[in-house]
Amino acid sequence: MTSLDDLPIRADLRGLSPYGAPQLDVPVRLNTNENSHPVPEPVVEAIGKALAAELRELNRYPDRDAVALRADLAEYLGHGLTVEQVWAANGSNEIQQQLLQAFGGPGRTALGFVPAYSMHPLLALGTSTRWVPAARGVDFGLTAEEAVTQVREHRPDVVFLCSPNNPTGTALDPAVIAAVLDVAPGMVVVDEAYAEFARPGTVSALAVLPGHPRLVVTRTMSKAFGFAGGRLGYLAADAAVVRAVQLVRLPYHLSALTQAAARAAVAHRDALLGTVSAIMAQRDRIVATLRERGLRVADSDANFVLFEVGGDQTVVWNALLAQGVLVRDVGLPGWLRVTAGTAAETDAFLSAMETSQ
Repeated sequence: MTSLDDLPIRADLRGLSPYGAPQLDVPVRLNTNENSHPVPEPVVEAIGKALAAELRELNRYPDRDAVALRADLAEYLGHGLTVEQVWAANGSNEIQQQLLQAFGGPGRTALGFVPAYSMHPLLALGTSTRWVPAARGVDFGLTAEEAVTQVREHRPDVVFLCSPNNPTGTALDPAVIAAVLDVAPGMVVVDEAYAEFARPGTVSALAVLPGHPRLVVTRTMSKAFGFAGGRLGYLAADAAVVRAVQLVRLPYHLSALTQAAARAAVAHRDALLGTVSAIMAQRDRIVATLRERGLRVADSDANFVLFEVGGDQTVVWNALLAQGVLVRDVGLPGWLRVTAGTAAETDAFLSAMETSQ
């Protein structure tokens, strides 16, 4: 069997493994931050009708620029956004890859404050963009002063900020975003994949977009919308940013079926987002229960919780798995991350935790 070493693969890719969480067939899967609630039947029917309407014209290419879908997303986001300020792709990963293709690349640098979303350095690698892992402060926090100091030192072409942050879960103080915008020489990308789960009073970076042409806010339908299998991510930014990304996007990158399904999902957003409050309740229940048991737990504005296990996290991960509960080992010594699922899944997780430490 041919190995990668037998192929003329790029030297910087040798020895690496593909990104991905374990996909195991267990009763309780709480490791990938999916929405555990199934798509409501009326929405299933609406998506089915939307897909059926496209089938007879699959011989034709889809709308290359997904204009109708982008208009729907702009209306959903509000903040006075127009279709020219929104772009969509196959998940926020592709959105961020396109941003690095347009604004990163050979001889350029991207910076992120770790621990953060582990795909960002991989996207940088894939686009030949040098990656700088900047440091977070105490308890994984990030102050404006800490962020500014490191941006000034490295002067990156692209800065990634996650709010809420993955894997820690906490949203950024808006002052951090404002301070970074003041000193960053290039683009500032705020990854808001979990924005719909933020606690009351949390300010979205969308509110800061006017007057900041180098700010980009990325979102996804994979989490709150429960559309992970549909693969739809999007950005909001100055219209010039959208035009720049269009220079590097593949032709017809969003299929007609993806566009139709996503439009139907956005049209039925009230039904799909109806699970958000229930998920937030389970998240807060996990935080409170684990703290009552004496564990350190990060504040969360997302649909997941990062918690300290007080020892080797792989031991606890395996103990939970043995009881049919799959959580995420994100590579932080002594810490694990669990998705807030249904009430029954939370019951199973909390019960398994009692015997897993």
